[in-house]
Amino acid sequence: MSAHLPAFGRRAALLGLAAALTLPRARVAFAQAPGEARFAVVLLRGGLDGLFAVQPYADAAFGELRGPLALPEPGQEGGLLDLGGRFGLHPRMPNLHAMYATNEALILHAVAGNWRTRSHFDAQDMLESGADQRLASGWLNRALAVFPDRPGAQHAGLAVGTDMPLLMRGPTPVGNYAPRGGGMPAPDLLARVAELNAADPVTGPAIAEALAARGFAATTLGAPGMPRPQPGGAFRALALTAGRLMSEANGPRVAAFELTGWDTHAQQVNRLNGPLAQLDEGLAALKEALGGHWRRTAVLVVTEFGRTVRVNGTAGTDHGTGGVAFVLGGAVTGGRVGGDWPGLGPDALFQDRDLAPTTDLRSVAKGLLRDHLRLSAPAVARAFPGSDAADPLGGLVRV
Repeated sequence: MSAHLPAFGRRAALLGLAAALTLPRARVAFAQAPGEARFAVVLLRGGLDGLFAVQPYADAAFGELRGPLALPEPGQEGGLLDLGGRFGLHPRMPNLHAMYATNEALILHAVAGNWRTRSHFDAQDMLESGADQRLASGWLNRALAVFPDRPGAQHAGLAVGTDMPLLMRGPTPVGNYAPRGGGMPAPDLLARVAELNAADPVTGPAIAEALAARGFAATTLGAPGMPRPQPGGAFRALALTAGRLMSEANGPRVAAFELTGWDTHAQQVNRLNGPLAQLDEGLAALKEALGGHWRRTAVLVVTEFGRTVRVNGTAGTDHGTGGVAFVLGGAVTGGRVGGDWPGLGPDALFQDRDLAPTTDLRSVAKGLLRDHLRLSAPAVARAFPGSDAADPLGGLVRV
């Protein structure tokens, strides 16, 4: 390391309130929180078909409504992975099924946000803002804003890559770190830039904090930072990196991921095999990288809306309402399919086309903020303004 560079150890590293890592089709943002609990939110952009990922094969109306999207029942060749006799998990998700078997995965069916739009853009904005309209900040950022700094932590966050999901945007200061392959300047040049700006009250501290965060990432991931992933393995590489950073004693405690590829208007059977496998492998990689910290971890996997119950003319599904959410982790009271299943009968469908939502996604998120991150009732309310009708859902984690 050049003598011009500041000496940054792990104590001076990534302990701010936000960070973002960009890889092909997947990104992640980090934040800090007090205590040893770890929390991650995975945003599945595009509208995952919950009835395909978690199939209610015991529902009398399911087979006729879903046609070619109904997979063989558990125990049959290429069949679903059994979830207790009524529901089956898609066979491309064996790692999630293993978590379910060890009571580390809770599956919530017929969930939706408080919106009824079928627009990806509007639904994603409301999913991340936690409100009935687009806000300048996200619910997770607002939730973390109430936490005091951890001893020895930097106040600024770290952004790895070029984007930050709305979920984590807000009043939190954010630095920047480019992963390997992003055309990083030479260390000597960075040192000279830092020296030239050292006296500036705005740019000086920002540059120093960004260099400290870069040093933390290089130390944790191995200089010059995380290697570029192999094609198709971006989300798994991302999850491994996130888990390694979150497992550090002075690392972040909160992460927000995103994974695209769920908008399946045509040929859904073949098109969803890849994304489901990527999600499954990534969640397993996160558990692997967290190691012993997995027992203190909760992961919330959500999408902006479900999809239509009936198959369209191109063997796909269109934008719907009710869907599925996953709550995973060693801190989770899993091993069950939760939620209030409304059924798929002719009088049960929402607008005669969608799975009727019976659980509010805000209630799920609020329950995790209250019981896992131990936020007070006023702090939870600030994270989700105007959500008095959605009480926090209890029983999600071991309190």
